[in-house]
Amino acid sequence: MQNKPMAQRIAVLTGDLVDSRKASDPKRLFQVLDTALEAICDRFGGQGERYRGDGFQIALPDPVAALPAAVLLRAALVRHSEEHQRWDARIAVAIGEDRWQPEQRVTEANGEVFVRSGQALDAMSAGSSHLCLSLAEASGNECLALLTRFVDDLIDGWSRYSAETVYLSLWHEESQQALAKRLGISQPSVHKRLRAARWSLLDEYLRYLGQRFKDDP
Repeated sequence: MQNKPMAQRIAVLTGDLVDSRKASDPKRLFQVLDTALEAICDRFGGQGERYRGDGFQIALPDPVAALPAAVLLRAALVRHSEEHQRWDARIAVAIGEDRWQPEQRVTEANGEVFVRSGQALDAMSAGSSHLCLSLAEASGNECLALLTRFVDDLIDGWSRYSAETVYLSLWHEESQQALAKRLGISQPSVHKRLRAARWSLLDEYLRYLGQRFKDDP
């Protein structure tokens, strides 16, 4: 008899594209989404799939990667937006214990954390939010949910240039001088873009949550 894997804390991101039917080039939009999903899963050792056209789900074995992955995915979409339409996604992040393993397809998983992430996305569809965080434990959940609402509002204000600069900052974790060379612009221009994106606040938020999830049993 094969032993079942032990339950462990994982992160599940369930999302869908915003107004994908209005895109003048839906093929390119879906290519951007698929490329971002693949890159994020490769980076964080997770599994992700797109379903029902513009829906997607990602499972990550390390909860510390949950919010960086969500921000990277939204930044990837915004940076490649069409001139007259902003590309973005609603993403519901849930963290909890599950027996899911990295080699298992997310479509084969139906644990509580997967269900909770999907339910959180359904709840978001009725409002204007594009990012939410749900924890299994009640303690501190409301505070983190409120912080995430602030970050969601921050991301909603990004231009394509700000999104690109944040995306590369998260992906490469390099100095502004190195980032300027990568973008082919000056270091003061990089600083201006990051300031417009409220990068310092976003970075503190991600570091805080990363430490919080790392310390949780």
